[in-house]
Amino acid sequence: MITPDPRLSINQATIKHADLATALRVTAAAGVQAIGLWREPVQEVGLATAARLLTDSGLRFTTHCRGGFFTLPEGPARRAAIDDNRAAIEEAATLAAAGAEGSTPILVLVAGGLPEGSRDLIGARERVRDAIGELVPDAAAAGVTLALEPLHPMYASDRAVVSTLRQALDIAADFDPTVVGATVDTFHIWWDPDVLNQIARAGREGRIATYQVCDWRTPLPADVLLGRHYPGDGVIDFESLTSAVLDAGYRGDIEVEIFNEQIWADTPENVVRRTAETFGSAISPHLAAPVDSAS
Repeated sequence: MITPDPRLSINQATIKHADLATALRVTAAAGVQAIGLWREPVQEVGLATAARLLTDSGLRFTTHCRGGFFTLPEGPARRAAIDDNRAAIEEAATLAAAGAEGSTPILVLVAGGLPEGSRDLIGARERVRDAIGELVPDAAAAGVTLALEPLHPMYASDRAVVSTLRQALDIAADFDPTVVGATVDTFHIWWDPDVLNQIARAGREGRIATYQVCDWRTPLPADVLLGRHYPGDGVIDFESLTSAVLDAGYRGDIEVEIFNEQIWADTPENVVRRTAETFGSAISPHLAAPVDSAS
């Protein structure tokens, strides 16, 4: 059995069918030191229980997934979304406090797609900016960083109208970098010809909140959401992207986040082991700096 890289974090989506207690147990048992959690498994057991389980696991907490979905026009549904994000901020703060030393209070935000019947992509992005502006006081008070995640353009209509790191940084630029940053996820940004410049920009602006990795391989499945693979099993150049993130000053944990039905069908123990192995071969050789989750 390999010793997992100390910077590896298992995003809970990678072992989607494991409940929270199981996810924490198998991650810690494999020697992995950190985990990113999802709201639904936390809510299944309740926040207080989730926090206790996290403390007992000894794992660092790296991110909470996910908030966002801000593109609805003003009305009751938009108000409900804003209120739900306020609850997510509280969850992220509580879980970060419950995690081991070096835990980071980060809430990943997915912008949301076009409202039904709309073709107004520009307006939808502006509503994302407006919603983040509403949440900034809550996040700042809780000590939580909102990490806006650009998603691949194939998700622009139904999931995320923010498609590039440049767009995410342009929105974040209106706010304090300790409160609003960006998620750099290789699956979503590897194709972008401007990505290395934008990673460098994110570093200069202090905006890289978290770095997530998995691989891209074609053909994509019918449900393109489920087309992610273990690092090294596809075409992404992890050397250039990881080096750029490190050069930009990021010293935190690195999450592996995979959505893949075949991987989910495996046992969580096997998935965590395989994740540690592929991270070790595809990512670890490019990590020159030690972990420093406070950066």
